[in-house]
Amino acid sequence: MKKVLIITYYWPPAGGPGVQRWLKFVKYLPEFNIDPVVYIPENPNYPLVDESLISEVSDGITILKQPIKEPYKLARFFSKKSSKTISKGIISDYKRQSVIEKFMLYIRGNFFIPDARIGWVKHSVTRLVHYISENNIDTIITTGPPHSLHLIGLQLKERTGVKWLADFRDPWTTIGYHKQLKLTNASKEKHLALEKQVLNTADQVIVTSYMTKSGFQKITNQPIEVITNGYDYEPVVEFKLDSKFSIAHIGSLLSKRNPEILWKVLYDITKEHDDFSKDLKLNFIGAVSENVLESIGNNGLSDYIDKVGYVSHKEAIEFQKKSQILLLIEIDSEDTKCIIPGKLFEYMVSNRPIIAIGPKDSDVEKIIKQTNTGVYFNYNDYELLKTTILDYYNAFQNKNLQSHPIGLQKYSRKQLTQQLAELIKK
Repeated sequence: MKKVLIITYYWPPAGGPGVQRWLKFVKYLPEFNIDPVVYIPENPNYPLVDESLISEVSDGITILKQPIKEPYKLARFFSKKSSKTISKGIISDYKRQSVIEKFMLYIRGNFFIPDARIGWVKHSVTRLVHYISENNIDTIITTGPPHSLHLIGLQLKERTGVKWLADFRDPWTTIGYHKQLKLTNASKEKHLALEKQVLNTADQVIVTSYMTKSGFQKITNQPIEVITNGYDYEPVVEFKLDSKFSIAHIGSLLSKRNPEILWKVLYDITKEHDDFSKDLKLNFIGAVSENVLESIGNNGLSDYIDKVGYVSHKEAIEFQKKSQILLLIEIDSEDTKCIIPGKLFEYMVSNRPIIAIGPKDSDVEKIIKQTNTGVYFNYNDYELLKTTILDYYNAFQNKNLQSHPIGLQKYSRKQLTQQLAELIKK
């Protein structure tokens, strides 16, 4: 059986979407005659924790741990709230940022390149050079963000000649929050140089979206493969569909993911249709920006909100299955056209219609249309959005609201792992 060393920061009990991709790859790789060894931090600062995911770690998998020092623990000395939200990726609008938050963002962006886990690189390389030699490892995989893990791969490649696959769950220098890190010109250049070096040194680059592939092809001639995130076959949970016309958003709803057009549409419908006003419910499962909550309140919808907060992955699946409508929001930006949230694939197999709002011609728009799992809107599609919601509400009243997906099999975690296994064996 071929051994592969997987270097990842996020691993159970980490919660959130970052952990799911490699947790599932590791689950299925042995079925393709590949033995995964997982290398993770011993004492990480996970912004979200989901203890239930520990039970999903495959039996018999070798897991190596290495201590890590992270600045977020020191940052809490200055502001516990700011350090926690920044570590989650929640960055306030500039006008709302405190002096401490601006200072912390400047330090994070310019003194920790490419990210706050850079201190883990040196000790990891030292340890893994020996491990690779002593255990006949001929293939390694690094997955980011945090993109500092790719620097571990870069040095291991240079020192051992091992085959290296670099997996990008998100882009590097073109991801939306990168512009909010208050980078100096020198820091910007350093990020770009490191990104270019990684992309041109890795034997194989893996990305989760087609637009990310297109962007990276302008930087490197190395082979790039798209392996999206996907869905797994979750155990059937007991649930009843919500009796209310519930619209649920699963995951973080950040400041710039604020679809004011949706709040305006919902407010207008509540004023025009008394029955809709009585049935509407907005469920937010995960962190929600104060800006978003304020915007909803300004549109007269505060009384419809159920702010559930972060829940386990198992509970999130239950919310997906029992909600009437699932909401997916992306920032209206050129940079976000390449972002395909992992939850999209779980949404698609929930049998609930998706309302997605984002930039025109995004990868998400293509997938939703191809799979017939919902309707995609731009940020100015007021009339279409209003008509669609009313159509869904009419189906809800007639007790026949559901989605009718097609072609989902290629997004199953097992089939995606087979695609990965083929790259490993090349």
